[in-house]
Amino acid sequence: MSHSGLLNEDHIMIRDIAREFTINEVLPVANKLDPEQGDIPIGLRNKLADMGYFGIRIPEQYGGSGLGCLEYCLITEQLSRGWMSVASIIARGNGTLVMDLLTDEQKEKVFPRVVAGDYLAAASLSEPDTGSDLASISCRADRTAEGWQVTGSKYWCTFADGADYILLFARTDPSPNKRHQGISAFVIDKPRGELPKGVQGSVIPKIGYFGWKTWELSFDEVKLDAESLIGEEGKAFYALAKGLDEARAHTAARSIGLAQGALEDAMKYAQERTQFGKAIAQFQDLRFKIARMATDIEAARQLLYYVCTCIDEGRRCDKEASMAKYYASEMAERVTSDALQILGGAGYTKLYAVERYWRDARLTKIFEGTSEIQLRIISDNMLGR
Repeated sequence: MSHSGLLNEDHIMIRDIAREFTINEVLPVANKLDPEQGDIPIGLRNKLADMGYFGIRIPEQYGGSGLGCLEYCLITEQLSRGWMSVASIIARGNGTLVMDLLTDEQKEKVFPRVVAGDYLAAASLSEPDTGSDLASISCRADRTAEGWQVTGSKYWCTFADGADYILLFARTDPSPNKRHQGISAFVIDKPRGELPKGVQGSVIPKIGYFGWKTWELSFDEVKLDAESLIGEEGKAFYALAKGLDEARAHTAARSIGLAQGALEDAMKYAQERTQFGKAIAQFQDLRFKIARMATDIEAARQLLYYVCTCIDEGRRCDKEASMAKYYASEMAERVTSDALQILGGAGYTKLYAVERYWRDARLTKIFEGTSEIQLRIISDNMLGR
């Protein structure tokens, strides 16, 4: 891995500690549980908390590390090199969506629990008919004398059972002036290991992203108290939009981690596997393939570092964040596929982690905005809407 000029000694130390943690703690668990479609064990979650990885972006005054997006993504990349689901679960504590919605009093109460890994979220945004177009949310929250009543369906809610609360986005104004207005955010506390009271759900069968379950949820006049609403009523979409740059940087980091893991495993295999009397790493075509893979990874990594720096300096970078997410996710699918090809038949088995990187890389082109959505954002910035 490159020691980029954008990284100082502290950055390199943070990255290397995360890599060591991943190799020793995350990778063995992933290699055992992913083939079984098992959940991330509570023991590993506790170790993530002990490392401070749920509080990377939370201010020091609340017990967090108070670090920037760059440090967050350095750690994310390394965790994803082991298991993308583990790199994703830390966002359930570091998520910047909630930070802007909570009052100072709520932050004092909630953030120390988040840092400890005791108050992690499952975000419930998408719906059966609403994916990239989040402004068209139809799940409804109506006012009642006691608080709110929620009716509607949600889809792709990962970690709905294992989380400590559901962060629900629902429509509180059925007839806003603009579609993105009238959407509000609610915190639904619940016992860990269960769905919220009154919420029905079914697990969505996936081809990857194991380590936790992804749910379809049904809200049938589910009652919430008045304190469940966080932030200003009808303004939650603005918090969503504000957090997208960092969310896309996080996904780019996950993509790069998957590709790096696949590259390292492919190199190791190529140096050990012999055919026609020599290691296959000595064949020129394979050597050039590895060179192209490494170059693509490094190009994505440097673009990500630039985007993270822009975010940390408070500069607008919606176009560049979309570029980083688009390029890194497309690159990850290509590189992990090339790695699988290097392993040949062995790569198409669950005996090697490369197939896991390949399956999970495919998802990075879909979530946090599809590749097509990223291209639209980029082109709109360049050419106008």
